Amino acid sequence: MPIDDGSPTAVKISLDFAPTELIDRRLRRVALVSAEVGLAVGLVSAIFVRWQVAVVIAVVVGAPVAIFAYFMSRRRMWLAGTVVHSTRAFSTRRLDLAHTVTAELLVRIARFNQVSVLLSDGSTSVTVLLAIYLDAAGRELEPLPLRKLADALATSELVAAAAVSSVLLQQLRAEARDAVLGERPLYQAMALARDSGRSGLTALTDAEVAALVN
Repeated sequence: MPIDDGSPTAVKISLDFAPTELIDRRLRRVALVSAEVGLAVGLVSAIFVRWQVAVVIAVVVGAPVAIFAYFMSRRRMWLAGTVVHSTRAFSTRRLDLAHTVTAELLVRIARFNQVSVLLSDGSTSVTVLLAIYLDAAGRELEPLPLRKLADALATSELVAAAAVSSVLLQQLRAEARDAVLGERPLYQAMALARDSGRSGLTALTDAEVAALVN
């Protein structure tokens, strides 16, 4: 299926839940500390074993966390036009929301409750984190990416995609009037799943999604 970013100069809107600059700084710090620990262990080991063995020990101690930090720093998600781009360590997935065949609001009930949307065109799937809540506090995706995501979903002919788009627009209206969490659709989605006794990851039904905008 052809991928269309809209205009060749389509603006990239980050869908990363946390600021990438902050995450990158922390990951670089983790990688540096891991490398320093590996080096220190290797130097101490060299006192007791051959240097070749000490080098292996240093790599075994320091490399795994540093490599993990590098791979995590490669994770990005953004929206350009109607296309979601999701990068991982060695690949990039693209999903044109105009061709969405699956759009589900997911809620994960755990210590930190999460609300996300699962999107698929039948061959490629992406999950966009929308909100994290802990009791009466939480963090939600910024208004601009929420708005652009809602607009992109509205281009799909899928009823479920239109419903999720409506939920996001309702969320934006609630944020604009500085509504308390209990009046915000994303928090209501989490509360609905939590109060019904669900645990783990669950998908809201079409009726439950529709109720969020009524």
